[in-house]
Amino acid sequence: MLDKWALAWTKPALEKTADIVDKTGVTANQVSIIGFLVGILVVPALWVNMYLLALAIIIANRALDGLDGTLARLGTPTDAGGFLDITLDFIFYSAVIWGFALSNPEQNALAAATLIFAFIGTGSSFLAFAVMAARRNIKSVRYPQKGLYYLEGLTEGTETIIFLVLFCLLPDYFPILAYVFAALCWLTTLIRIVAGYQTLLIQPQKSEEPK
Repeated sequence: MLDKWALAWTKPALEKTADIVDKTGVTANQVSIIGFLVGILVVPALWVNMYLLALAIIIANRALDGLDGTLARLGTPTDAGGFLDITLDFIFYSAVIWGFALSNPEQNALAAATLIFAFIGTGSSFLAFAVMAARRNIKSVRYPQKGLYYLEGLTEGTETIIFLVLFCLLPDYFPILAYVFAALCWLTTLIRIVAGYQTLLIQPQKSEEPK
């Protein structure tokens, strides 16, 4: 819901940074991998209840995630790069929630499991529609720069970052925040299922080539 605003706000800084990084010869895929390796350090940080360190790691990971896409668009974005980026993103998001479960299992485990369950809904509805949209050559008007069709919802990347930050700043309230976020994720999933299904119904399906 807030992604278009956030992308417009961060775009100038990302483009300037990408120009500098591009001159060093570092590729977008390398930035994706570095960002993931940095991001996965959030698990041990949360395990030992170092919440401010975890917050710094989350911010670094998200900054690198924004940089890799901007860097890719300086050249020719590839399907392989898009696949790598989205896969590592989903693993990272779940890793943060798992880290909070490890930090205080008695308090956080059920809420963490509920939120990861909700992530399955948002992730599967997002990716399943992207596959079908690609098959029918449906383009996103709002996010034309994205490698996948960016099906909108209440909980997109910006909202996810906001909640991850809140988790770190208010760790004692993780269960409440996680349940609220999970509810928003399921509402997003419902919206995407309805919108995606209706879109695919009215879009012509490509007929298979005769063998």
